Amino acid sequence: MNQMAPKRPEHETIYQTIKDMILFGEVVPGQPVTIHGLAETINTGVTPVREAIRRLTAEGALTTLENRRIAVPEMTTHRLDQIAIVRQTVEPELAQMAANLINNNVVDELERIDARIDEAIQTGDIRSYLEANYRFHFTLYDAAGAGILQRIADSLWLRVGPSLRVVCGRYGTANLVDHHRAATAAIRNKDPEKVREAIAEDIHQGTNFVRQSLAE
Repeated sequence: MNQMAPKRPEHETIYQTIKDMILFGEVVPGQPVTIHGLAETINTGVTPVREAIRRLTAEGALTTLENRRIAVPEMTTHRLDQIAIVRQTVEPELAQMAANLINNNVVDELERIDARIDEAIQTGDIRSYLEANYRFHFTLYDAAGAGILQRIADSLWLRVGPSLRVVCGRYGTANLVDHHRAATAAIRNKDPEKVREAIAEDIHQGTNFVRQSLAE
């Protein structure tokens, strides 16, 4: 007899919902929001929203303002440089570790996600692009089985994700180029070092897009 998967607790569902809103740019950096406003937006109670905000503030994804408001921190060049240093240390390592362990089913899934990314770029669907891009990276990183490094990577994406949304909104998706195909080809060829290089270049490119936006 098959057992049903346990239902996710409400507070975890609310946390994930608000986290996705931040990751995929539904909350604009610097735009003040309130606990009650968020609760109304996602049609839930104030208490689980307050707990989610507490967690996300501790993770650096939100900052507290005056009058009980919170906001996604605005990006600065100095902040971006720090994020880039850690991303370039952690994420290529995760990718290389994953390449040594990954199975063909996961590679198939990565290629399906990458096809969704290509479609989103072609249609100009920014939200779908951002979500599929995140899913690609973390489906790959999850295969590494390195929870500590993955949590660090996830916290960094929470910090940079909203700025990627701003960049896509400013420049569109037509000029976006990623290195995912090179990464999956390297996995198929059992070349972990090439996987590492592809993800490092992907991070470098994304960082440069945000840096360019900050300079204008």
